[in-house]
Amino acid sequence: MGKSLADNFEAARKVFAEADAALGEKLTAIMWEGPADRLTLTENTQPALVATAVAAVRVLEAEAGLDVARDIAFVAGHSLGEYAAHAVAGSLSLSEAVKLVRARGKAMQQAVPVGVGAMAALMGLEPDVVKAVALEAAQGEVCDVANDNAPGQIVVSGNKAAVERAVEIAKGKGSRAMMLQVSAPFHCKLMQPAADVMAKALSEAKVSAPRIPVIANFTAQPVTDPQEIVKLLVAQVTGTVRWRESIGYLAVSGVTKVVEAGTGRVLSGLMKRINKEVAAQNVGTAEDVAAYKAKA
Repeated sequence: MGKSLADNFEAARKVFAEADAALGEKLTAIMWEGPADRLTLTENTQPALVATAVAAVRVLEAEAGLDVARDIAFVAGHSLGEYAAHAVAGSLSLSEAVKLVRARGKAMQQAVPVGVGAMAALMGLEPDVVKAVALEAAQGEVCDVANDNAPGQIVVSGNKAAVERAVEIAKGKGSRAMMLQVSAPFHCKLMQPAADVMAKALSEAKVSAPRIPVIANFTAQPVTDPQEIVKLLVAQVTGTVRWRESIGYLAVSGVTKVVEAGTGRVLSGLMKRINKEVAAQNVGTAEDVAAYKAKA
């Protein structure tokens, strides 16, 4: 996670050093040396992912002539990635972003006792069908649509028993439904204590107008007003990540190419399911940077 960038580019090393300094500890040591169980704590995973995404963009600026304000029409991020998007856009400093997502990770983990909540992927169903399944499964408990990721890939979240009921109901409707291995039931009403923590943390953070519009998870629309950014980042904690609609907005706005900056290729994979007309490229390693420069 980010090590290839740090090993090869000064711009990336500066990003990771800034993240370490902001957190007051060597996050990079956990990222690159482990142990794995420390890295997979969401309070560490979230800032690690944000730092790696920002490092990738900074490397493109330094090595490939990328000018964010000139060359990028919009930025977007899935769930915690929305903070990385704000860091790239300039609405949050990198230091502010990693501190916020560390607080977010801790608050999310503490919001629901282990074993109380769960998440499940309901594959092959339309959004309105998944909403009906979640409503039927709730039975007085929480079962919310957490992630609308792509056509036929929607995730529900809530009380464990309710989510298990949703899986069975969805299977009855022909879905390939499955429980997910997660540490907490993200993006549902059970996360309200975490939303309260983030409301306080964000009220104390310096949030500026971004250089370019950021697509908000909660609305799937661009946001530029600092006060609105704060409201939407708080709402995002308990709200649905409307990724399919967010990508749809980019496509109708004339976007023909996207770059997935940071660790993994999940979002590029989702892009192929949402809109094959939009070209997706990953930048998370030195080899990816070379490939980007070759296409530029």
